[in-house]
Amino acid sequence: ERVTDHLGPHAPAHLPRERLWKLRARQVVLASGAIERLLVFADNDRPGIMLAGAARSYVNRFAAQPGKLAVVFANNDGAYQAALELIAGGVAVTALVDPRPAPKGSWIDQLEAGAVEVLPGHAVVATHGRKRLQGVEVAPVSPDGASITGRRRYIACDLLANSGGWNPVVHLFSQSGGRLRFDDDLACFLPESARQPLRSAGAAKGSFALADCLAEGFAAGARAAADCGFGEGAPPPAPKASPSPDPTPLPCWQIPAVRRGAKCFVDFHNDVTAADIALAAREGFVSVEHTKRYTTAGMGTDQGKTGNVNALAILAQARGEAIPAVGTTTFRPPYTPVTFGAIAGPDVGELFLPERKTPIFQWHQAQGAVLEPTGDWHRPAYYPRHGEDKAAAVGRECLAVRNGVGITDSSTLGKIDIQGPDSLQLLNWVYSNAWDKLAVGACRYGLMLGEDGMVFDDGVTARLGDQHYLMSTTSGGAGRVFNWLEEWLQCEWPHFQVHLTSVTTEWASIALAGPKARQVLAKLEPDFDIGPQALPHMAVAEGRVAGIPARVFRVSFTGEFSYEINVPAGHGLALWQALMAAGEAEGITPFGLEALLTLRAEKGYIVDGVDTDGSITPRDLGMDWIVSRKKADFIGKRSLSRSFVAGPGRRQLVGLLTEDPAQVIPPGANIAGELRPQPPMPIAGNVTSTYFSPTLGRSIAMALIKDGHSLIGQKVAIPLADKVIRAEVVRPLFYDPEGKRLDG
Repeated sequence: ERVTDHLGPHAPAHLPRERLWKLRARQVVLASGAIERLLVFADNDRPGIMLAGAARSYVNRFAAQPGKLAVVFANNDGAYQAALELIAGGVAVTALVDPRPAPKGSWIDQLEAGAVEVLPGHAVVATHGRKRLQGVEVAPVSPDGASITGRRRYIACDLLANSGGWNPVVHLFSQSGGRLRFDDDLACFLPESARQPLRSAGAAKGSFALADCLAEGFAAGARAAADCGFGEGAPPPAPKASPSPDPTPLPCWQIPAVRRGAKCFVDFHNDVTAADIALAAREGFVSVEHTKRYTTAGMGTDQGKTGNVNALAILAQARGEAIPAVGTTTFRPPYTPVTFGAIAGPDVGELFLPERKTPIFQWHQAQGAVLEPTGDWHRPAYYPRHGEDKAAAVGRECLAVRNGVGITDSSTLGKIDIQGPDSLQLLNWVYSNAWDKLAVGACRYGLMLGEDGMVFDDGVTARLGDQHYLMSTTSGGAGRVFNWLEEWLQCEWPHFQVHLTSVTTEWASIALAGPKARQVLAKLEPDFDIGPQALPHMAVAEGRVAGIPARVFRVSFTGEFSYEINVPAGHGLALWQALMAAGEAEGITPFGLEALLTLRAEKGYIVDGVDTDGSITPRDLGMDWIVSRKKADFIGKRSLSRSFVAGPGRRQLVGLLTEDPAQVIPPGANIAGELRPQPPMPIAGNVTSTYFSPTLGRSIAMALIKDGHSLIGQKVAIPLADKVIRAEVVRPLFYDPEGKRLDG
């Protein structure tokens, strides 16, 4: 709907340009009319040449003369009316050129009475003029308009109004799934059979006479209303209309030219000529869709509304077939151009994406947490206390987890519920490691690869039942992984009996981490054993915690003894508050994303998309152990055997320790391949993660360096704008290398 587009500078500022309506109708009547078709003849693109309908609009709607001296060129009676209206508008019409051998009707008498020369069996075979039209050449043509049969003559004019017939607007009908047929008499495509409850009326179905249009419109509307339960379907009497000209054209798709090399334009928007279409056919682009893309016919502003039928007919002639055999290109919405703003609606600026908030978001906000976007989520980055800056707050939170107990909101992690008899087979296909021996009640870390063998995502998957698994993904990768799995199931393995459900927002997830985590959880009296033997690392149990149904996973992303507790989203805040109260004596400390990332870096745990970039394999990460050598196949296995992937010169993940322990390397910094006193230096890699570790009292970093695994123990240089930092290459594991703290 045009709201203000047509109001100009006086449009109210608070209203949009356009408004998009979405309607669901029980019955549809299409009375969308028809579009005049151009004639394809030599040099038909000069200024002053236009459709007869356009010339009528100038004189009737705008009282403007499109020219002083006109010639009308048409293969149907419709343009005869245009000639009379031009005369009434003060334009001198010298001739009406009609390739039909014997046109009939009172229109001819009226024109001849007005001193207009009517030339039946003639066509315009050339035009003249430099900056605008100055004259045309006409000549007798054969009955089919395909060849010149006599001498040509010159007629001076500055306006040439042409009409090649009419194309019914069948776009909406076709977009609804309706089938079209080609009418040889009208030389156009018409609606044939509909797939939805709709009917066409008037010119949209090939009835071009005004009286017929009115009668069909009344009848179609009455029948549609009756089908919806309104009235009996008897149409009211249609108003009478004056006689209309015969719209039946002479199908002459390309008028012969007298000058060799003259351009006969079919599509003015992209300057496509009849010769271009003939060339496409000679080059083998004989499919209508291929011809469209080879020539760009129909790809301009009007999307082929004026020239496509001519293009189809010329292609049919080149192929030696009938027009219906060629077919049509696809009619794509919208029919009329729509602004992106109307489609986007209010989804712009801050409203472009919905803000995703965890069930505990309000508590974080009330505690003064600094929020940070993670994908679509708003997640606490850290919780500064009075007088603390970021570094102090993150350091305090890290030490609380290492020495006591910390609590963090991990609800943003992706969660995919997998059920069905082929669930295990799916996991074995999408993960690089094996899953056959995973017991019910156990968890396993998995790495997903793309078909190219590069790391795609990672996460922990738990087995909850014989045919029931819960897969976790990275926060930002949840939607991507879900769509990836669905694509494989729907396109490659439709026989798999597996059902996937995204349950990310169904569960609130709270991680309790640190040496005192078990003491805090025990105070909430879970109705199952949380001891080290009953619930070891990488196990899962289901029951009640603080009276709330819960799943408790013994997994860790901090390297500390941890529980990840999942409860229904509506109970998330209640559980968080219960844990905070239970852990008060142990000094329980909320920690945010910044501390979590620092803690995981101390342990060398990767973050997909940070320490990987779509070009990294498990071997590059030093994780060959997670690639099964026993499985027959999995996604990406073949690609891992390529020489490029397995050979030298690849970037590999390593750790960095700076010579100055207090020096934190800027994230993304380049790493030199050779030690030189100052830049320029050849670049061998870059820093992916960099932090100051409060646990170790020094800076740490992770980096991707060319053949980095062979450089362990050696020094590298990190050239910055004002200095060069030196660091030792080490394994990317800075804290608790034996992993003893995971077991408490």
